[in-house]
Amino acid sequence: MCKNLVEKGNLDKPLILYNRTKKRSDDLAAKISSDIGSGKTKVVDTIKEATKGADIIFMCLGDDAAVNSAVDKILEEDVEGKLIVDCSTVHPDTTNALEKRITSKGAEFVGMPVFGAPAMADNGQLVCVIAGKASAVEKVKPYTKGVMGRADIDYLDQPAGNATLLKVIGNTFILNMVSQLSEGHVLAEKSGLGVENLQAFISTMFPGPYTAYSQRMLAGDYYQRDEPLFHIDLARKDARHARDLADRSGASVKMLALAQERLDKVKEEIGDKGDIPSVYGVVRKESGLQFKNKG
Repeated sequence: MCKNLVEKGNLDKPLILYNRTKKRSDDLAAKISSDIGSGKTKVVDTIKEATKGADIIFMCLGDDAAVNSAVDKILEEDVEGKLIVDCSTVHPDTTNALEKRITSKGAEFVGMPVFGAPAMADNGQLVCVIAGKASAVEKVKPYTKGVMGRADIDYLDQPAGNATLLKVIGNTFILNMVSQLSEGHVLAEKSGLGVENLQAFISTMFPGPYTAYSQRMLAGDYYQRDEPLFHIDLARKDARHARDLADRSGASVKMLALAQERLDKVKEEIGDKGDIPSVYGVVRKESGLQFKNKG
């Protein structure tokens, strides 16, 4: 996202970078300098420095507690006239509460979670879900479609929490998709069709996320990767948020309950190496196979 902001966002000053792990900011700044040119970014040591120097503040953090903690720090500074954009996947109640807190301090706020894997972010192919006051949303849109993303889902003048509400519900599609792919591959293996034959069907009928997740499963990426693309704890957090929304609204989400059970088993099996497609290993074990499909 940062690289595309610098490269295609028509910024009139360096992009300020802050990460709780400073090395990540330094590494990103070095990569942008190498790929695009020097002087395009500025690494800072604190949220205070980032807030003071920015007109628009983009946040992307792992969970609700981290977002609230960051906003606490941001609001220690004068934010009058600034725009704060949260790209995190959090509970919609958290987003709506942030909107009230931030706007009460004279700043604007937009909820803007995104759909897309890291490779899609690098290639500017994210789908940006944008919600908030119309005036704030319009300030964000020059940096979304054609810069960070390929498309916007625009909830103009709707509560900012509608963006994260869609994101949480949308992520249940991914969780259920991974379970279905896992069951399909196990059935293909045990019935004699073979996983490669099923993969040919998947890639023909369902190009895109289905094919990408399927390929990762068959390659053994789901247990070999040291740094998960979608950490199992984040997936479990998203599932909990979705389950809470369903319980509170009286909606039936039986497939989500199964996905949650399998995510928990991934955590038990491989801990912090767990990724969403690691569900494949759990379904393999449910069917009498080894968790690992290779070796």
